[in-house]
Order: sequence, then C-alpha cells, then structure tokens
Amino acid sequence: MPDLPVDTLLRGAVVVDPQTGLNEVRNVGIAGDRIAFVGHGVPLSRETIDVSGSTLTPGFIDLHSHAQTLNGLRLQSLDGVTTSLELEAGQLPVSRHYERAERDGRPINFGYSASWALARLVVLDGMSLPEPDENERLPHFLETWGAGNTVTSRWRSVCSPHESQQVLALLQKEVSEGALGIGVLLGYAAESNRGEYLQLAQMAERLGVPVFTHARGMSYDEPSTMLTGILEIIAAAAGTGARMHICHLNSTSQRQAEEICLAIESAQRLGNPVSTEAYPYGAGSTIISAEWLAPEKLGSLQLTPQSIYYVPGAERIVSADRLREIQRRDPSGACVVDFLNLDDGPDLDKLLRTVLLTNTAIASDAIPLGGAVAAEALESHWPLPDGAFAHPRSMGTFAKTLRWLVRELGVMSLTEAVRRSTLIPAQILEDAVPAMRRKGRIQVGADADIVVFDADAVTDTATYTHSSPSTGFSHVFVNGIPVVRDGVPLIGARPGRAIRSGDL
Repeated sequence: MPDLPVDTLLRGAVVVDPQTGLNEVRNVGIAGDRIAFVGHGVPLSRETIDVSGSTLTPGFIDLHSHAQTLNGLRLQSLDGVTTSLELEAGQLPVSRHYERAERDGRPINFGYSASWALARLVVLDGMSLPEPDENERLPHFLETWGAGNTVTSRWRSVCSPHESQQVLALLQKEVSEGALGIGVLLGYAAESNRGEYLQLAQMAERLGVPVFTHARGMSYDEPSTMLTGILEIIAAAAGTGARMHICHLNSTSQRQAEEICLAIESAQRLGNPVSTEAYPYGAGSTIISAEWLAPEKLGSLQLTPQSIYYVPGAERIVSADRLREIQRRDPSGACVVDFLNLDDGPDLDKLLRTVLLTNTAIASDAIPLGGAVAAEALESHWPLPDGAFAHPRSMGTFAKTLRWLVRELGVMSLTEAVRRSTLIPAQILEDAVPAMRRKGRIQVGADADIVVFDADAVTDTATYTHSSPSTGFSHVFVNGIPVVRDGVPLIGARPGRAIRSGDL
C-alpha cells in the first residue's frame, strides 16, 4: 500500500485493464491526476466510494468527435468518454481553438488535428478563418460554403502545384503548434489533387503524425467506388510509411465492406501502418443539401429519397421532387440517411464486418446539437433544451457498443469492447503524442481518467428522433476530478486538458 493516503479510493469494482488483461475485483486509488494504487489493499483515503458490483475501466477515448461544445462533451462524458478529439475534420488554426477551450474550460480532455479542408479554403478561396464558435460544425460548414451564386469556390477542385505547396506549408505550421495530425475530408472534395494527398502523407511521415481521412469514394459505380477510396488511403500508407487512419469505416464501406476489409487486413499483414475506426449504427447524419444527396446521385449509393429522414420536419422524404424542394428551402437542415438496413441479415453482417475488424477502434463521429433552439442554449444549457437534436451516435456510441454488441448480439466480449474504446485509440496516437501512453490503462502512474458503470444495465437512450444521454455510467473521473457522480453530470466541473502532439 502507498505510504501516503490517496485522494479517492474506488472500492470493490471489477477492474478491466486492457493492456495487462486484468479483469478481477480490485481497489483503485487516485492521487492528484494519476492512478496511485491498484490492488486488494485498502490504503488510507480522503474519500472512499463503494463501487461493488460495478465495472471500472479506463475512460473511453473518442478519436472522431465534432461535438466540441460544452453540451456536446457533457453528453459524451455520460457515454463514458473522458477524451474527445476532433481528428477527421480538424480545425485551423488549432492554437485558437485550444486557447478558447482552455479559457472556457471543458469537462473532458480535448484536442484537434490540422484541417486540410480549411487550409484549402484559405489558399484556394481566400477565406478568412472564422472564429472557433462559428465553425464548430465543420463538415456542415463545408457543405454550405459556396452555396448559391455568391461565392465561386475552388477548394474542392484540382489546384496548381504552387497552391498545393501553400496548403501543405500551412498544415506543417499547424503541426508545429500542437495539432495531433492532419484531418483530411477527401469525401467532401472528391475532385482534389491525388498527388497532393500523397505529398501530404509524405509530410506527415516526416513530422511523425497520423493522417485521419474521410475516404474519397462515395459510390457503388466504377471507377469512383468506396473501395477505390479506401485503396487510395492504403496506397498512401504503403508508399510513404505514414500512419494512415481510415475514419468511420462502416459508413465509407457500406455494402462493399467485405472487399474493403480484406484489403485492409492484407495491408496490415504486410506491415503497412493503416488503422481503422467504426461506430455501431447503420445510418449517418449530414445536412439535406450535402452534395452526395443530390437526387440524381442517390442511385450510385443504392439510396432512394425514402432513405432520407428530414429532422426539422420529422419527415421521411417520399420523392425526388420533395427532396429538391426541401434542399432549396432549408439547405442546412439536418437529416438522417439510412445506408444499411440493420433488420436485413446481409446488411447487418456488413456493418459487423467493419466494427469487428481486428483492432478497429470505436469512435462516434459525434456532431454538435442542432435544432430550433438558441445557440447559447444548445452550447451550455442543462438539461438539454426541448427541440435539441443530434445523431444518436453523438451521445450513445459507447453505451450502444456495450448494450448491443456485447450483451445482446454477443459478438464482442466486454474486455474487447473496452480495449477498442480505450487502449487501441491511445496506441494509434501515442507515437505522435507520448502522453497517450498514460491513457487507456488502469495502472499505477496512468492518468486518472476512469469510468465506472453497470455492465448489465448501461445503455444508450437516444434515437433518430429524440436526443437523450446514455445511462448506467455512475462515475466518470477526468484527471482525477469527478465529472459524473452517481450518474449525474457535475455541471461546474471542467478538468479537461488539451492533448497536443509531442506532449509527454
């Protein structure tokens, strides 16, 4: 036992440490912001919490969250998340976003990659970077940029070699200022330079940071299929040695999941540094005017207008004409798109193929709350204001993993679900961020990011029409400070810290 008392002793839970394989009843002591004791003994403590009958694990690490507002992160804390990172879309300049989050405080840890899309907007469209609160919903911001006839936008297109070098120089500067890698929304700019992407991977390898990519292909029609989009990422890893991370593998594989997963498995077996993530939902969320939802493009994705649910009108769209009408009237309106039918056996198998792919991390692709509610209320009012809405993955991804994949389907063990939610995402980042070697573990000296939950009862409650937090996570500690106590968020608690590249 330690000579000095611990601040908090969590007593009697089944402790799961995904690195050592520990899965037994232990007591866990917190001193300051670190774990100071793991064992059978009972060290002196200033506070003891009896968590007998519960499961205690490292806090979940979400590599893919656009929900970086206070309420977005509160909802994630109630889903067991203690570190929420915006890596697919990224931000620019990251220094401004870090400064804002540190000034205002965050309930859980946070961090950003450098945004390739915003760098292209700056270089090719001459855009002045918006303030952090103006582009929190970056993918949606990009979908509406240049809409109508008022702006001639080039950022999605092929550019000159000189312009590509300007984009890369801007991204390199962001990495030097703490960006965790480079986030590349190729799926939003399918006509952009392929050579630029390869050069970007070469630069990332030289800088020692990962590249987080939304794949280019969004079609079942040759030659620009989802398979070719994933093969581009694999080729960049093979050709440069850079850590190439494939975002939301489920939604960018869809019914080509088997071919894509076989390609990834072969690439990994040959030693190529390719990593993956997925979330356990068969529907995605975007704005109704997203380019790939144009009625004439739906067929290439094996979709119909009926595949789209328009959230503001609580309406399943019945025809192409109705879709065009809504797109004209409310281009930024939220919608849910069913890309797989999980009541259909083959479609369910395709989703599970991506989620269960070896060493695939669980990641949410969480989005900030929207709806006909004042922005300030969406940002910080608790409990959630009436009318607030986000895709259920934004608040239920990790609870659904435990409820659906572990308890109901039995396709994943509890310890494996914990490993994919904690240790694997930490390991994806730890070469670029050595500090991540202290996360995703329940060991003496590890960061005291800890989640306690009822493994038999934890569940998601959000649906595609109603947003509500997960339940069953009784205690959540971030850097040794409780942010959820007895299942209730502690609104004033903001112990989250910035995660930056190079952090020790």
